[in-house]
Amino acid sequence: MAIAINTKAPLFSLKLKTAEGFEDVSLADHIGKKKIVLLFFPFAFSGICEEELCSFTGGLDAFASLNAEVFGISVDLPFALEAFANSAGISFPLLSDFNKEASTAYDVLFEDILGLKGVSKRSAFVIDLDGNISYSFSSNDPKKVPSIEEVKAALA
Repeated sequence: MAIAINTKAPLFSLKLKTAEGFEDVSLADHIGKKKIVLLFFPFAFSGICEEELCSFTGGLDAFASLNAEVFGISVDLPFALEAFANSAGISFPLLSDFNKEASTAYDVLFEDILGLKGVSKRSAFVIDLDGNISYSFSSNDPKKVPSIEEVKAALA
């Protein structure tokens, strides 16, 4: 079961790969500045993940108007996430949780899916300015995506 609403968001520092190189992205550096949307997803370069992340990319103006920033998180390598973002036109940071620390902390790690161990469940969290979880969605069905409208409503 994913981390519950009204609990402190577990902090993490994950790798982001861009054309300029590697960057450590720390959740602690973002809390209190803007509300935060975390989108955990199973696999880069999969159709459902691309559709989900592209729909959130299309709504970035709405998220900005709600004083929120969006991060995608997967256990894929940083290189794969950079290539995926570039090929799919995803314009928010995709962070590598290769060591599975954030997925474990948010309790959204499949023990086994399709014979693969340690893959992030499709999940979404909203973190308020105080660092508390104000929205929590996680599905054991990797085909079920979070509602972009529910996420926006949680930010309002």
